[in-house]
Amino acid sequence: MFKAKVRATLLALVLPLLLNASHILKDDILKIEAAQLINEMGDELFSKTGINGYVIATNEHFPVGFNLVAYSKKYEAQMSKPYVLFIFAPQARITEQADTKGRVALIPSSDEIRDLYDKDDVEDAVVDIVSSKDSNSDEDKHNIGVLQAFSELAEGIAESKGIKLTKTIPNETRHMVWGLSVLIYIGSFLVLWIFAIRPLYMRIKHGKK
Repeated sequence: MFKAKVRATLLALVLPLLLNASHILKDDILKIEAAQLINEMGDELFSKTGINGYVIATNEHFPVGFNLVAYSKKYEAQMSKPYVLFIFAPQARITEQADTKGRVALIPSSDEIRDLYDKDDVEDAVVDIVSSKDSNSDEDKHNIGVLQAFSELAEGIAESKGIKLTKTIPNETRHMVWGLSVLIYIGSFLVLWIFAIRPLYMRIKHGKK
């Protein structure tokens, strides 16, 4: 009788952990290291905010106009509310005319959850990386993109609740874009100063003399 009670108690303690063991519902893309980081971020997000973050990274070739919300329904039994589901499908067709592929979706469990993050920021985080022209392979870009997007999602939710996360990844892409913008503005000002403002200033200065 005592052993039965111990087993029941252990099961009650372990079962919730098993149910929430992974924040990745489907994975055709991610490397082990990337999947581990996503799970760590998801664990921290849930422990500090009570909100679950889930990821579907699939290489399924969805046709144009495929309903990702309807597609997500088959994973509902694996998700605990409140939640937000991030879907990345790099092989999904966007239009019939162009060969461009790749779709991203964010599916929250309620409107209240949707208000906790910026959808555009999350989508931009993955699009900026996947569409970048560099020497990284598509596989690496997909992994980095999903990691950065999920990190952006977790950060947005946490910040809206005034909470700081420690497992998320700084958005270096955004920082680089901001840095380049600053350099461009400075360069434009210098050009304007050399060829327009300074000559005008010198004419006015010498004219007064």
